[in-house]
Amino acid sequence: MAKLFVLARIIISCIALTGCLTPNAFAAKEVEVLHWWTSGSEAKAVNILKMMMRQQGIQWKDFAVPGGAGESAMTVLKSRAISGNPPAAAQIKGPALQEWASLGFLSNLDDVAQAQHWDQLIPKPIARIMKYHGHYIAVPVNIHRTNWLWINRKIFAAVHAQAPTTWPEFFQVAKKLKAAGYVVLAQGNQDWQNTTLFESIALTTLGKQGYRQAFIALDPKTLDSPKMVQAFELFQKLRPYLQSPDAGQAWNQATAEVINNKAAMQITGDWANGEFLAAGPKVTNNIDCVPVPGTQGDFIYSVDSFAMFQLSEPADIGAQRALARTIMSKTFQRRFNQIKGSIPIRPHLSMQGFDDCSRKAHRAFAKSLADKSLLPSVAHGMATTSYVQSAILDVVNHFINDPSAKPQQAAARLMRVVLAAS
Repeated sequence: MAKLFVLARIIISCIALTGCLTPNAFAAKEVEVLHWWTSGSEAKAVNILKMMMRQQGIQWKDFAVPGGAGESAMTVLKSRAISGNPPAAAQIKGPALQEWASLGFLSNLDDVAQAQHWDQLIPKPIARIMKYHGHYIAVPVNIHRTNWLWINRKIFAAVHAQAPTTWPEFFQVAKKLKAAGYVVLAQGNQDWQNTTLFESIALTTLGKQGYRQAFIALDPKTLDSPKMVQAFELFQKLRPYLQSPDAGQAWNQATAEVINNKAAMQITGDWANGEFLAAGPKVTNNIDCVPVPGTQGDFIYSVDSFAMFQLSEPADIGAQRALARTIMSKTFQRRFNQIKGSIPIRPHLSMQGFDDCSRKAHRAFAKSLADKSLLPSVAHGMATTSYVQSAILDVVNHFINDPSAKPQQAAARLMRVVLAAS
């Protein structure tokens, strides 16, 4: 497995093991948590966790690093880990959890997992991600769907348009919207935002099996295939309808364009739903959510999760365990996700009190889970290693920012850099 960086393994001390803890070990003190939830709705959601920890007598030490995909947060985390001063918990996702665990940084959470019956509560495809060599080393927080198309109903009504279900329909609507003077597609020119858009497009041309072959199996023939070329062609066709391919605005700034009736659509995950919900009923009643054209019935997922790092102070270890227990509690799962716009990690939790888009996501997730057709997000680090993910983000971002880029060359380059990084 590719390493995050060259570093000698840290010796795992017995304090991380349940058998070494005394009753006093669970006298909670402080828990420092690294995360990148800094938008308005995200900050409101994470405050639920802060409050629930304080109610248990645990001091929350916030370690928030802005940046929608966590790239800046990971840079800071690596520096802290190398210096031997990691936080108690850090927001880490997907296969990157295995990379950190392989270096000996992460704590075994089996004691909490067994007490709360995580194997029965967490869907198996997600539980596997949270484990290293069969042991839990992270706790999942929520489930996001990335292949959402968010629509401003007022703008669509103004041009007498319906929500598109195919790409030809999308471009017909896009022409009408642009002619009427509206921003068609709100989008910030950040690599992860561009790749969130691209992965949905790739799914429409590759299909589920092709998506898995390309982004999970890393099959060279699929990466440099005619269908991948088609994906880049379709992506390029969208370029004139983006808000501004040169604008590096944050995702929530792009979402604000939809909220403020300046942009007609946005293709992104349901973290955008958190912003719509925070804006109030007047906004949510004006927003429609439909799958990206051609991905009806498909669910590309991203799972936020917290990895727990090796600590030395028994009281801090107790606080860390309390954090894991709290995250998996019914109360937190409901209250946090109702604000965040995502759905609970516990699939059998009642969705009463959630908004319509969250209930749609919950039904779509249940169906894809039953069909065994869930697809991990490339842009959000769920599909492959951090090295391969970075390579894909670079190719996609370079392509959309180069007006003279050739789709066939982009597919060939994608294949080369993925093989080099894997």
